[in-house]
Amino acid sequence: MNLPESSLQCLPATAGVLPRHATRKVAVRWGARIVYVGGDAPVMVQSMTNTDTADAIATAVQVKELAHAGSEVVRITVNSPEAAAEVEPIRAHLDRMGVEVPLVGDFHYNGHKLLSDYPGCAQALSAYRINPGNVGRGARGEDNFARMIEVACRHDKPVRIGVNWGSLDQQLLARMMDENGQRTQPWSASQVLREALVRSAVGSALRAEELGLRGDAIVLSAKVSGVQDLIGVYRELARRCDYPLHLGLTEAGMGSKGIVASTAALAVLLQEGIGDTIRVSLTPAPGEPRTKEVQVAQEILQALGLRAFTPQVIACPGCGRTTSTFFQELAQKIEGYLREQMPQWRQGHPGVESMNVAVMGCVVNGPGESKHANIGISLPGTGEAPVAPVFIDGSRTVTLKGERIAEEFQAIVEDYVRRKYARVAS
Repeated sequence: MNLPESSLQCLPATAGVLPRHATRKVAVRWGARIVYVGGDAPVMVQSMTNTDTADAIATAVQVKELAHAGSEVVRITVNSPEAAAEVEPIRAHLDRMGVEVPLVGDFHYNGHKLLSDYPGCAQALSAYRINPGNVGRGARGEDNFARMIEVACRHDKPVRIGVNWGSLDQQLLARMMDENGQRTQPWSASQVLREALVRSAVGSALRAEELGLRGDAIVLSAKVSGVQDLIGVYRELARRCDYPLHLGLTEAGMGSKGIVASTAALAVLLQEGIGDTIRVSLTPAPGEPRTKEVQVAQEILQALGLRAFTPQVIACPGCGRTTSTFFQELAQKIEGYLREQMPQWRQGHPGVESMNVAVMGCVVNGPGESKHANIGISLPGTGEAPVAPVFIDGSRTVTLKGERIAEEFQAIVEDYVRRKYARVAS
């Protein structure tokens, strides 16, 4: 159908992602390595171990796995004297393995005591996460918070002030509920809870600055488990402050539910320029690797065009024309191969993370999609000739046939990467 010229002029242009809201830029250091959060820095992917931190070997191994998968910061629980005592050995194990990823210590209830009693832990960590709802009540809570900020200042460590609706300061919430009862038109309980989260986060950050912590050493987060609540809270945080913001749907859940909910919330905010570091808090299925959450976080950022981490495989969903499962198996094999190769390719083939590979199952969209990709293959569908044309940078180059199509196509991909993304000698 041909559209009239006037209709074409009314078609909207792609809006794109809005500029990032955070103007402050926080440096997270370990040794010679520095990663930045906020400002013009790329949106960072982070994750968290689920090992007992007191088991230094198991924790170091899992940190290495998460870093290898692409986590740029890893958070570890520091909940006991035994855990605090092992933070230095964990850092030492990682250094020996050449794993330079920064470690963030997650503190609740007794962080003021652990950071004071274990200065080696305080120094070995690259940053601290403090939940102001879990530092104590009243004057005792204020003193505990101040002690933790003092340690951060002494060791020159940034702090993520992370409030959570599951552990919100109950005195603040009760006071705000009382205030709400005096309103002519009271807010809903959900609105009060959102406002309490925002006030707790921003108020704690301002208090930390009063205590001597630099404004460019503070990251904020406000974790909830509802998609609309998360969007509402972070929009308000972005409106009221310019600190970098850590995004994440807490207790997102398992499997597709956790992935869909996290993507729905994070994608809306990231599209609006809100969010400087993200975590996808998936509950792993039994036997599922912890690294799944890192992969999902990367895929969210890559789908939005914010970052590129690994070559993308474009594959059709299949239909009555694609009765064979061969194209599905090949797509899966190529996707796994690309991800496995990335740790090596990232070092020697810069730019390969932006590559697209199409694996299509029949002639309907196969050639077209293959031409749009860097490299693509159009496999034969039902009733089609048993041949598979390969397209490289839009041009048909070779036609594969026989029993070794998969192996031959993978070899073509390998050759393409070596030629197209060869590191230029300086």
